[in-house]
Amino acid sequence: MDIMGIKITSDPIQISFGLTESAANTYTQEQISLQLDVLNNEVFLVYAVDLNVSPPNALAQTDTEAKAAISSTSRTTMGTLSSPNVLATSRLSIQAGGFTDGGVAFDQQAGETYPAAMDYVGIISTNNFFVSIEGRGNLDTRSLVGRVYGARARVDAATYAALVQSEALSS
Repeated sequence: MDIMGIKITSDPIQISFGLTESAANTYTQEQISLQLDVLNNEVFLVYAVDLNVSPPNALAQTDTEAKAAISSTSRTTMGTLSSPNVLATSRLSIQAGGFTDGGVAFDQQAGETYPAAMDYVGIISTNNFFVSIEGRGNLDTRSLVGRVYGARARVDAATYAALVQSEALSS
């Protein structure tokens, strides 16, 4: 299959992962290798991302949160969808500040599925992607499990160079 100069070279692939904070309320990141053939301008087309984050602690008079993200480049802080290298995010929070009980829970995340009219939601041109998690106000560590759906593809040399440069500059 050929999409706008991108030649898909594999069947759909699912990459599963899991990550737990290194300590409670601590930004933690893990690199997931894609083992792309960079000599042949191979990229990874991301079709969809599914992130499942463990809920934050429900503590009286304390706001708590658990956030996760997938990005195409390494980060030192939690990303948002406004960052060009972030492919998906998830955020669960409990707003209990000022309440004598456990508060009210909220969740926010990018859709776990993509609109049928889209060919892909992102392109990873370097050899890996990054998964991150961070809690706030929790008594213990938060964790996440997830899956990235995609396919391997090849692009011409000029397109590959532009994609790699764009990805590097967005980090």
